[in-house]
Order: sequence, then structure tokens, then C-alpha cells
Amino acid sequence: MDPNSPPPPSGLVLVDKPARRAISSMTVCRAVKKRLILGGVGDPKRKRNIAVGHAGTLDPLASGLLIVLVGRATRWCERLMAGEKTYLTDIDLAHHSNTDDLEGEMIPNPIDPARIPDRAVIDSILQTQFTGTIQQVPPMYSAMLVDGKRAYHLARAGKSPEMVARPITIHEIHVHEYAWPKLTIEVRCSKGTYIRSLARDIGVAATGHKAVLTSLRRTAIGPYRVEDATGLELLPAALTVADLRPLIEG
Repeated sequence: MDPNSPPPPSGLVLVDKPARRAISSMTVCRAVKKRLILGGVGDPKRKRNIAVGHAGTLDPLASGLLIVLVGRATRWCERLMAGEKTYLTDIDLAHHSNTDDLEGEMIPNPIDPARIPDRAVIDSILQTQFTGTIQQVPPMYSAMLVDGKRAYHLARAGKSPEMVARPITIHEIHVHEYAWPKLTIEVRCSKGTYIRSLARDIGVAATGHKAVLTSLRRTAIGPYRVEDATGLELLPAALTVADLRPLIEG
């Protein structure tokens, strides 16, 4: 290794991902990589070999914090993904869908107006049934492996993959806003939690019918917060080593 060459890049770029169908988590990674190349990050002779990844996928229709890992920081992926995450999400209690979100067809729930839950009922359900370690069934339209195949591949092929419940931990959950049928909650949870499944199951507990997630925003991953992130469209045209954030220890 040339002693005069710059050290390999290592750091994070915190991006506030927009909720758009055309913008996946990997789309954001490619955009960051392009800007790093323009900023001269890495070995000048091998710019296009800069390693770039992310610490936890956000669905295209989800917004919020996406941690982009650069260079040697890609080694921190598992560590960051294992941390707690916080989400703000909107739930429609009057509808459900086969995907548990807006990707599927919105189907009205046959709810008796006399049995619409009030705020006290919702608060009680969240604290008694959705706090601590609970069993959660992942959505059929997910990347979970079922018999060696992705569940969403089987679902899109018209099959019904058998989704097995698994333990997840809800560290904190509370109502942010409630005006029937829209429920907005904030959730701090463990790795592996599907907020779509949480929305679906809250609906069952509150009304006897599945609910549908209508928006999702990730506000924190461990110590990193979306308030410290930069919107994708606001990132500089060229990113340099000085734009990379260090890993927060502890």
C-alpha cells in the first residue's frame, strides 16, 4: 500500500429518505455513492470501488432515517441493524389490505359504528397487548424466507406462504394522535419488528378486523435521529470525507 495514499474512507451519511415509489433504499445508496465519487472519496485510481451500503431497509413508500455506510463502515452493518428503531406511523382502522399497507387494495372493514373504540380503549390495548416481548406474524408480502423462497414471491404467485410467529420486543408505544379511523402511534422496537404487522394486529385487537398502515416514518436508529439527517434532494452534489459522520460508540 502506498504510504502517501489517503486512508480508506470510513463513516456514515444520514439521509432523510422521501416516501416515493421510485426511491428505494438502494436508490439512496447509489445517489450517495455518485456524490462520493464526485467528491474524490477513496483511492483516486479506483473511485468506483467505494463500498456503500445501508443499515436497514426502508420500503419505497416509507420515509425517514436511512443510515448509509461508506467504506470500512460497512462492517458496522449488523451492529447498527441490531439496535432499537423508532417509527411514527399512521394506521387506518376502517380498512385492510392483503399487503397490510397501501401497496395492496384498500378494503373497507364492516365495523359497527356503535363499537368504534375511543381513545381510552386504544391506550389500554397498546399498553396491555403490544408492549414488551410479543409474538408477531410477519406479513406475507415480505422478504422473509419460506421454504427457501421469499414470501413476497410466493404471495405474488397466488400462493399463501405459511408465516410463523416470532418474538419481537416493543420497548415503548403510545398514541400520537387519534381521530377515527386514523390512528397515529410512535413505536420504539427491536430488530425484526414489522410495523405493518403491528398496524394489522392493533386493528384486530381494537375492532375485530385487520387495519392497514397508511404511512411510515423512521425517526431513529439507536442514537441516530432523523433530525440530524439531510433530505436526499438536499445532499451536496459532491460529498467528501469531511461529510462522513463517525460511528457513535456505546
